[in-house]
Amino acid sequence: MEDVETLRADVLAAIAAAGDLDGLEQARVAALGRKGRITELMKGLGAMAPEQRKTAGRALNVLKDEVANAIEARRAALADADLDSRLDEERIDVTLPTRPQPEGRIHPISQTTDEIVAIFGEMGFTVAEGPDIEDDWHNFTALNIPPDHPARQEHDTFYLHGSGTSGHADDDRPVLRTHTSPVQIHVMERTPPPLRIIVPGRAYRCDYDATHTPMFHQVEGLVVDESTHMGHLKGCLTDFCRAYFDVDDLPVRFRPSYFPFTEPSAEMDIGCTREGGKFRIGHGDDWMEILGCGMVNPKVLENCGIDPERYQGFAFGMGIERIAMLKYGIPDLRTFFESDLRWLRHYGFPALQVPSLVGGLDP
Repeated sequence: MEDVETLRADVLAAIAAAGDLDGLEQARVAALGRKGRITELMKGLGAMAPEQRKTAGRALNVLKDEVANAIEARRAALADADLDSRLDEERIDVTLPTRPQPEGRIHPISQTTDEIVAIFGEMGFTVAEGPDIEDDWHNFTALNIPPDHPARQEHDTFYLHGSGTSGHADDDRPVLRTHTSPVQIHVMERTPPPLRIIVPGRAYRCDYDATHTPMFHQVEGLVVDESTHMGHLKGCLTDFCRAYFDVDDLPVRFRPSYFPFTEPSAEMDIGCTREGGKFRIGHGDDWMEILGCGMVNPKVLENCGIDPERYQGFAFGMGIERIAMLKYGIPDLRTFFESDLRWLRHYGFPALQVPSLVGGLDP
């Protein structure tokens, strides 16, 4: 039998000398392959005397394990070296300008949300957030929405299996929130007045066409203190619309309406004209409804543990996609969510120009 120590030295030297994975595979086959040196020796064990076979077999098994471990270690080292080489060759300087590659674009929903936050932020509003999955209490009951209201029907709302955490036994069914108003309830439950918040976020309803999608974006506003009145609401929303659409003399009007969570309630219209199927904001004799608003219903304040004899406030809500479509001339709501890069390149915004009232809303 070939000397085991000499064989070990030769095989380990061949493994260590392998400069790449192909060379390492050749060394493995030469030692452990079907006709490899160690394999041939293992085949000869049957012709040996019992004691000699026992001793030689033990030595060959130890050598076989040692060679296998050496091969795996060398393979790992070669793989690491190959990765290091690739990383060095494919290194990218992220500080270089994007040219000649096209730069990314901000989605109109994100841009419009930033514009809304910038305008209301100047008025002293802070941004509040809440969960997309609500219980029936926060989404409906606390907002004074009656049990037989159409919005609570299965055909209009996404209900989930399980139980919520509201603590109200009859109003604990989980639901994908149908508006961002539940966040107002959360804030009023945990924070004493005065309050001045806006709540941008996603909402969900069972609807899908050119002007409706199952998931959409809204922004709610809420002010609660001891002296707020309807005049403050009208002034706040008038200033917002004129700043957002960049029309200083934008005509506005408020029409009586009904919402369960406000009393009195109103819808706000802005002046516009229709030209070739498109709306031109601030010109003409036509009107377009843009948002709903009103004074917070005393029952809503009571449900949140706020004394309606001492405090009052106003609330409003609008669709973010809707006002983005009006301002930027986007004709179909569904295109906001179709992930078409051509659409985003056309309607998107530069990434580094954050809207503000000081620097301007439009990039």
